[in-house]
This record gives sequence, structure tokens and C-alpha cells, in this order.
Amino acid sequence: MYIRVNILKPLVLVFAPLGLMLVFMSLARLGFFVWQFDRIEATGQYGFIFLQGLRIDAVLIAIAMILPAILTPFFCTRLGLFKFWRKFFLLYMTVWFIFIVFMELSTPSFINQYDSRPNYLFVEYLGHYKEVGATLLAEYPLQLLFAVIVVPIVGRGFYKLAQRLLILDHPIHWPIVILLVPVLFFSFLFIGRSTLGHRAVNPSTVAITADHMVNDLALNSAYTVLYAVYQSRLDEQGGRPYQKMPFEQVVSIVRKEMLLADDAFTSNDYPTRHHQVSVKPLDRPYNIVIILQESLGAEFVGKLGGLPLTPHIDALADEGVWFNNLYATGTRSVRGIEAVVAGFLPTPARSVVKLNKSQRDFFTIASYLKKKGYDTGFIYGGESHFDNMRSFFMGNGFSYVIDKNDYPDDAFMATWGVCDEDLFTIADKKFSDYDDEPFFSLIFTSTNHSPFEFPSGRIALYDKKTHTVNNAVKYADYAVGEFIKKAKKSSYWENTLFLIIADHNSRVYGSSLVPVERFHIPALILGGPIAKSNVISTLASQIDIAPTLLSMAGISGEHPMVGRDLSQAKYRNATGRAIMQFNDVLAYMEEDNVVILRYNMSPKLFKYAEGNLTEQSGENPTLASKALAYSLFAQIAYSKQLY
Repeated sequence: MYIRVNILKPLVLVFAPLGLMLVFMSLARLGFFVWQFDRIEATGQYGFIFLQGLRIDAVLIAIAMILPAILTPFFCTRLGLFKFWRKFFLLYMTVWFIFIVFMELSTPSFINQYDSRPNYLFVEYLGHYKEVGATLLAEYPLQLLFAVIVVPIVGRGFYKLAQRLLILDHPIHWPIVILLVPVLFFSFLFIGRSTLGHRAVNPSTVAITADHMVNDLALNSAYTVLYAVYQSRLDEQGGRPYQKMPFEQVVSIVRKEMLLADDAFTSNDYPTRHHQVSVKPLDRPYNIVIILQESLGAEFVGKLGGLPLTPHIDALADEGVWFNNLYATGTRSVRGIEAVVAGFLPTPARSVVKLNKSQRDFFTIASYLKKKGYDTGFIYGGESHFDNMRSFFMGNGFSYVIDKNDYPDDAFMATWGVCDEDLFTIADKKFSDYDDEPFFSLIFTSTNHSPFEFPSGRIALYDKKTHTVNNAVKYADYAVGEFIKKAKKSSYWENTLFLIIADHNSRVYGSSLVPVERFHIPALILGGPIAKSNVISTLASQIDIAPTLLSMAGISGEHPMVGRDLSQAKYRNATGRAIMQFNDVLAYMEEDNVVILRYNMSPKLFKYAEGNLTEQSGENPTLASKALAYSLFAQIAYSKQLY
């Protein structure tokens, strides 16, 4: 009897406090289950959330605890040693428990904003504590207060309870230690892998439903964040590939989809470099100004069937080239920047704006235009180092950066930077100072960003509460409308093309694996050189905008961008396509056909209609190959520096 108790005691010491962690995560999941029951009910999947959830919770704990677990029996051989070990083990487990609690308490706010459990974005934002802190205080004050109060209390409660469980009355004999250590090691190793298969469990293991957020509920937020950090190690290889394909085949597919003749390609070393001929070549090409509008999804744009929040843009659409079937490549500003400014495809990795190999000699239209005599610059109202923008821009063709430090003291300064009116005022002054020198400028707005601060008295509020996304969109529309009015009276209007385009939508959420409708964004090219308005209804991607804009500006030359020049009828009349990266999932759309790629899973085929994805039986190998080729090309082009 004594021997049996002696054997079981180390197991109780190890497993009992860990059981408390499992209980907490299961209770948290139950809360999310009740909260999101409508979404879960629509999938018809109930039990898997708890069964798979318990499995993933056990995986997290096994990985975190394998080392202290196998060391514990050694310290049980002497009561003095155990006393020393007990303090460390209690502290170690409590730190992990506090981390788990904090992540679960952070989850509801993250789901409200991003429709998923916390991921690498959660980690990235920790580096911008001022902006993020102010946003959290403005948007989630009660949640913050609750976390500040609850986390220490729960952490202390866990410590006290675990302290009662970690008691050793008698030392353990060495034969028992020798027996237990390998048992504990292999047990924790198996639980951590949770399978005898070739690959350990991962988030794709629970990707059972077509609703990505419901799948996420079967995970836990400590796991999703740590897994995202773990996966980020592959960023310098362009991310983790969905499947394999010979690079020669990748290049062949991507080139074919560019709809160019073989002799248009000019380099064997840089496979997509080609010569683009402008639709209207000019001796003195036009100036180019890109106005990148923060979070302006189609749902806010009246001209695209959204809310009546953009009367100025709606009116301006009748004066220029309006894109009514355009889709963003991602859900972050840097994803929009790489697509619009560099024409670069999305990858499962972080945007190239943030990665090491793209900080110098990476193609952007700024570097392209700088070689053609353009003055090139970035005008922003906030901190230009946010998301590594300043480093990326200054290393890749931008001659100057204007940010929050360059505005007068009386500028309206919000959490994320000056208001859009002050932003456009400094841009207008900069452009008015040019003589005949051609210029390119990227203007990046920030007013339409939580906590949605803007000057009063400019607009009739759409919502009664002032600081809402709808009111911020309406103000942003007002500001860009006033800027264009001023530009029309300027010396630079007649010789400048303006592109107004969103970086991404405000919130990308929905019950689909990829909420395609939330990637729909507006784009408009206007200016003095536009003699006739036009609507481009071809399904298009953000990567098509830069080649189109360069062509309309009268600029010919060589570049590696894979997008299409939609100013030409032959490209507008071809079958359009859009590429959308949503966390670690890729959607590729042609007409109403959508193929979705996920890790360790076969491609899934869907029909897209009226904002809904409907899963189809069968396969479409051609569509799946195109999706994979685009993704792999971006990954390899970055990692091998072919862009």
C-alpha cells in the first residue's frame, strides 16, 4: 500500500494543479459557446468544440509542463530538495495560469474586432503600446478594468490552491524515480503531439466547419498566440507553403495569368520582370498621388451598395475611373500597402513591409518612378515607424517622409495621428511647391481608426454617439472631398492622377472560412488628365491597381508586378480574379468560383453569391493550381529576392 501511494504521489503533485488549468479553459470555452451559440448552431457542430478543445488544452499544458514534470520526481527524493523545487514549480505554474487567464479574457474583444481568437497580430500590436493602449482605454475600458482586477485575484487563488496540492510527506525512492521519469516523459510527449501520425496536431486539426471562428473556439487563445509566434519563424522563407509545386510550374502559371506575350518578359533571373507599355505614352508623364484610405470597406460606400456615408466619393466616382468589383488582398494596412505600392501578392507570412529581406532593393512604384526623375514621398498623420513603414519606404525608393512630428502645434492630434483635414492640408502645400518636377506621393489617412476621433462641427453625425466607425467614415469622406475641391483649384491638378483606394475593410468577420464580402473595397482614379468617366466592373485585385495607374500616367518600362493593366480593354474583358489572404487561409476567386487553401487539407471549392460562400462537391484542379501558384510565387519571390 505504501509503495503504491509512494508511486502515485509524484503523479498527483504534477497533474492536480494542471487539472485546474484544464477546468478553467473548459469553463471559458463554455462561456464562448453560449455567447456564439447562433454561429455554432448554424454549423450543426456542438460536441467537437469541447472534445477537440480539451485535446488542444491538454496539448498546450503538456508542452508547457513537460520539463518540470519530468524533473519533479528527482526533487522528491529529499524533502529539503522538494521544498526548494516546490517554490519554483508553484511560481512557474502560476505564471502560465495567469497567461492563460489573461489570453482568455482578451479573447472577446479580439473576436469583436477580428472575428478570430488572438493571433500574431496580438503580439505585433504590443509593440505599439501608446496607440493601442489609448484605443483600448477608449473602446474597452470596462474589459480592461475587469482584467486588471480579475487576473491578479484568479492568479493568487490558483497559487494558494496549488500550494495545498503540492505537499510531500515522505521522500520518493530512486527506483520509483527511475520508473516514473520515462513514463512522465513519454506521456507528456504523446499528449503534446496528441497523435501517432506523422504530423502533430495544429489549428488545422480543428478546422471542421466552414465557419473559421467556430473552429477557433475549439482552440484556446494562449495556444493560438504561441502557435502564431512559432509559425513566424518561417516568415523569412515567405511563410509556410500550403502544398508543393515545382517552381518552373509556378512561374509558368503566374506568367500565363499575366496575359502577356512570351517576348514581353525580359529577365531569366527575375521571372516576372517584363516591359509594360503605357496605354498613352507621354514625354512628360503625369504626377501620381495615392490616397490610401484607412478601413474603407464597401459596406460603408453608398456607390457600392453600402451605407450612405460617402457622398463626396460617390459624386467623384462619376468624374473618374471607378472600380466597383475590387477586392483587397488582406485585412491589415501593411497588406494593402504591399499590394498597392509594390503590386506584391499576399503570403501566409507577415507583410513584406515588416520582413528583413524587403527592406532594401524591393520593388515599389516609388523606386520605379524615382529612377524616372520623380520626387517620391510618404505623407502620414501618425508615427511613421508604425508597422515598420518608414524603414520599408526609405529603403525602397521614397525620398522623404512626413509624419506627426511635422505638423503645426494647432493640428488636431488624435490617438493614431492628425485628422485627415490636417493631413491633406500639408499634402496640398507640398504639392503646390513643385514646379515642373514630376512627383509621386502616398498619403495614408488614419481618422477612420478606433477610437474614431475627429474634429467636431464638420459633418451631420450618422450615429448619435460621436466616436463610431460610421461617423469616422463620413468625416473621412468629407475630408477627402474637401481636399479634391482644393486640388481642382491648384496648379498641380491638370497634371496629376489621384487614386483613392482603401487599404482594407474596417472589420473582416463572418461565418465563412474567408468572408469574401468583407474584402470588397472601393477605388477611384481621377484628376485633370481624366477626360471621360468610366466604370471598371471586371473582378480585380489590389495588385492590379499599380500597373493600371502607371499606364494611365503615361509611363512605360520594366517592372516585376504581376497585376493587370485594366486601362486596356483586353484585360478588362478577360476573366478577372482576386486573391485574398485571411490569417493563414488563402481564397482565390474567378467570377463566382472560389477555391480556399488551408494547411494539411485539400483545396475546397465554393460558389460566391450575394455575400455567401456555398461549398461545392467535386474539385477544380485548374483553379486550385492558380491559387497555389500565386501563393508560392510570392513566398519564393520574397525568400529568393526575385522581386
